[in-house]
Amino acid sequence: MNRLADSQSPYLLQHADNPVDWWPWGPEAFEEAKRRDAPVLLSVGYSACHWCHVMARESFEDEGTARVLNAHFVAVKVDREERPDVDAVYMEAVQAATGQGGWPMTVFLTPDAEPFYFGTYFPPEPRHGMPSFRQVLEGVRQAWAERRDEVTDVAGKIVRDLAGREIDYGGTGAPGPAELGQALLGLTREYDAVRGGFGGAPKFPPSMVVEFLLRHHARTGAEGALQMARDTCERMARGGLYDQLGGGFARYSVDRDWVVPHFEKMLYDNALLCRVYAHLWRSTGSEHARRVALETADFMVRELRTAEGGFASALDADSDDGTGRHTEGAYYVWTPAQLRAVLGDEDAELAAAHFGVTEEGTFEHGASVLQLPQREGVFDAGRIASVRERMLAARAERPAPGRDDKVVAAWNGLAVAALAETGAYFERPDLVDAAVAAADLLVRVHLDEHGRLIRTSRDGHAGANAGVLEDYGDVAEGFLALASVTGEGVWLEFAGLLLDHVLTRFADGSGALYDTAADAERLIRRPQDPTDNATPSGWTAAAGALLSYAAHTGSEPHRTAAEQALGVVTSIGPRVPRFIGWGLAVAEALLDGPREVAVVGPGPADAAARGLHRTALLGTAPGAVVAAGVEGGGEFPLLAGRPLVGGQAAAYVCRGFTCDAPTTDPERLRDTLTAPEA
Repeated sequence: MNRLADSQSPYLLQHADNPVDWWPWGPEAFEEAKRRDAPVLLSVGYSACHWCHVMARESFEDEGTARVLNAHFVAVKVDREERPDVDAVYMEAVQAATGQGGWPMTVFLTPDAEPFYFGTYFPPEPRHGMPSFRQVLEGVRQAWAERRDEVTDVAGKIVRDLAGREIDYGGTGAPGPAELGQALLGLTREYDAVRGGFGGAPKFPPSMVVEFLLRHHARTGAEGALQMARDTCERMARGGLYDQLGGGFARYSVDRDWVVPHFEKMLYDNALLCRVYAHLWRSTGSEHARRVALETADFMVRELRTAEGGFASALDADSDDGTGRHTEGAYYVWTPAQLRAVLGDEDAELAAAHFGVTEEGTFEHGASVLQLPQREGVFDAGRIASVRERMLAARAERPAPGRDDKVVAAWNGLAVAALAETGAYFERPDLVDAAVAAADLLVRVHLDEHGRLIRTSRDGHAGANAGVLEDYGDVAEGFLALASVTGEGVWLEFAGLLLDHVLTRFADGSGALYDTAADAERLIRRPQDPTDNATPSGWTAAAGALLSYAAHTGSEPHRTAAEQALGVVTSIGPRVPRFIGWGLAVAEALLDGPREVAVVGPGPADAAARGLHRTALLGTAPGAVVAAGVEGGGEFPLLAGRPLVGGQAAAYVCRGFTCDAPTTDPERLRDTLTAPEA
């Protein structure tokens, strides 16, 4: 019996009709394995995963394969986005055993949940040196039946090895200028000066690293850091990674040149990159960065927003190509013939030149991924706008990629921060309203009666899985950004509630943080990883939120916890800066203070106060926190004792227990919040 039909996860529901007798993760599955004395097949994936779909079609929908699985194994299916803790623990084992990892992740476990054989995708027939999935099943079945002692010995050794792994917490304290300078040097060595970005293929958008580079430039004036950030953002947004018609970014580029993406669109990438491009505009005034930030924000609101006001997790890479087959990229790519059919010969020629569409193509079957190989100004802007509009309308008639509409707390926290700031920078109150609605959903649905976060929801109903550290860190970050933008202190209070849980349930007392709470489900190892993956690690996300909250409130325990957590950046940052970019960005904020800005006005409608508030938000000082309100208002601790100046709105800037004289002049405030350190 397949037991996935009642799941909230769209990924698990995709497997609910499989002939495999799937179980969701839980004690019942392992009790069944013990009752049957059978090994467990753990299959982990996510809704937008292309190769997960492929393996499902080839193996899990195959009646013969299902009979073998059902007869000899207890099959457990996990959505890694619902259970990042389960995914992290077993992915660590896969990577340790094989040197690589990915999804679908295929792990065989004892009934005590101890892993003993690993893999990712297995084909239906032997291929490229890989055994078929049926061969793997038969080999594991035989080993379990005939060499049980050997299997359990291997499993025990793996669990002991995992338990013995330790993280260097960097007991010397938070990084200083020397360590951040070493990190910048390391990034410079790995930087692709020709194509932008870091490393080779596949190439991922380095969102957190770019945030570090922008903050480092703001603090030190280092032009090399700004140049790497600017050129990387320019190359990504002109390549196929960026949706040139609808806005928004794909997950990664399969090549070094940002030409051909893996077409799935994830909320977290777009939230992070929306904020990156908004911050790049704030630093440089780049019109291109402004356009990309706004288009990405509009994409999120248009295509990922749910009826309840939150944001869906992802859009699939695959869609119907018009023949009934699901094909990767079918929704996004174009041929010259398709352009002619939509635009006519003359405009099709213009579109092909503008978007880099050729007869040979850049993708499969002669199709091209849209790019912007030419700079602005080469083609008539009015004609291009018309062409783009018609192409977008024609694309909307194609079968759309599927949407994973579950709401993940952490990723929605990232979206709240991005939309709040982008809306404030570009005077788009609709984007701020969207951020407020998402934050409201997180409070109404994702906070339980004890103020603890629930990881996911769907259709306005909370899921069953507890929030992990990244949920607390990223949601607190979103609430803090929203508090600064809206001047509503309730968001600061909610952030404090979440961060108190970080201190009491995720910290180990010596500065380290765990990915799961002390009262969470016990796995074979309590996961703990300070390095970034596609999103900031929970560890560094929490450190950043703790630091900002301490700046807002003066809370010494929160600041101490942030400084202690950043000790790991001292250890890792100079060696592998690409993998701890957000930790480096938070360290820049710590070195800068962070600066505390209080804007007081005589009333909420005061134009001068609004001008000072906007100027404060546009300041580039790393990690600066902004509180805005009326004189004598109790919304924010930073506003206490801050009077008007001569009856006029005023801004107060403090740093390291030292405050500048208040100013009523936006230009002076701008200079105070943008000048690099001497």
